[in-house]
Amino acid sequence: MIVEPFRVAVREDVLDDLQERLRRTRWPDEIRGAGREQGIELHLVKRLVDRWRGEFDWRAIEASLNEFSHHRAQIDGQWIHFVRARGVGPRPFPLIVTHGWPGSFLEMLDIVPLLADPGAHGGDPTDAFDVIVPSIPGFGFSDRPTEPGTGPERVAELWHALMTGLGYSRFGAQGGDFGASIATWLALRHADSLAAIHLNYVPGSYEPWLGAGSRPLDDDERRFLADRDRWLDASGGYAHVQRTTPQTLAYATNDSPAGLAAWIVEKFRDWSDCDGDVERRFSPDALLANVTLYWVTQTAGSSFRFYGESSRRPLHLREGERVRVPTAIARFPKEEPFPCRGFVERGYDVARWTEMPRGGHFAAMEEPELLAEDVRATFRLYR
Repeated sequence: MIVEPFRVAVREDVLDDLQERLRRTRWPDEIRGAGREQGIELHLVKRLVDRWRGEFDWRAIEASLNEFSHHRAQIDGQWIHFVRARGVGPRPFPLIVTHGWPGSFLEMLDIVPLLADPGAHGGDPTDAFDVIVPSIPGFGFSDRPTEPGTGPERVAELWHALMTGLGYSRFGAQGGDFGASIATWLALRHADSLAAIHLNYVPGSYEPWLGAGSRPLDDDERRFLADRDRWLDASGGYAHVQRTTPQTLAYATNDSPAGLAAWIVEKFRDWSDCDGDVERRFSPDALLANVTLYWVTQTAGSSFRFYGESSRRPLHLREGERVRVPTAIARFPKEEPFPCRGFVERGYDVARWTEMPRGGHFAAMEEPELLAEDVRATFRLYR
């Protein structure tokens, strides 16, 4: 494995082109009084684009990002970007933390210092981690796959190669969204290397064995399955498009920054614990930094393709198959749909289950202290 240092430095002509496209945005109309019923509101996207054109400073974002230690590793011919933060404590424990969609490695950065140097944040130095935050292939500064086959199972193999190549024979994994899928595949395929996994989401494709020999579904499980179907019908259109026709959607989101912002920020509004006011949870610049990362790396389309790759190898457990690595679940109340504990325990060895008081899909951004503390508490048992 080849590892080299990396520095975030977007070319000036890329940023100039972005500004010109923002200036020339052709706005759609909207139905008066429709509110959120037909998608993200025009006034919200216009306000974000105005800031993107004016006060938003990507160079300041770059400077803050370059305070972290960035690297790229070449694994099986692919370059994988990752942030590495060495732990400050007597015996830091290695932990790989993986983002999802429509987030990025930026989504995870607020928890990095809380995990790497807990003593500096009122915690116990013996809880320190060596933290690795990679970018999934097709996201951020990792390579964009040009051949089929790079889904969560394949990425788990890349992550195992990354961690062992960095010298970690035993480590933990944390993730939400696609990060939860990747952590789960790591536990299934490399149980001997995994001390435990910590998930703030249960993979959407997860299905335990429900065939002959399994116990009947109870009321909570039936209620979850019905709630999941209702959610998919009402809110799952984005995933269906990204799974089935990602290339078609890519033309619009790779060409129009306003369109890309609308597609991504709608999910930050709908999936976070913000009661419909996205700027209650996230600063405009935090939202725009994430969207800008997708724009300057041209990874909208490649990130969409990950949905199709995931669906081709869903997390459907066969008879007798389960995740036997100890699993901690942090259940944030606005993360939907989320299985009940009994349904999760059919396929995972659940060692810890925490009902969080607040927070949603973007837990590492919304509630970094709550998430970091639950991760620290989990791995005290498995270091």
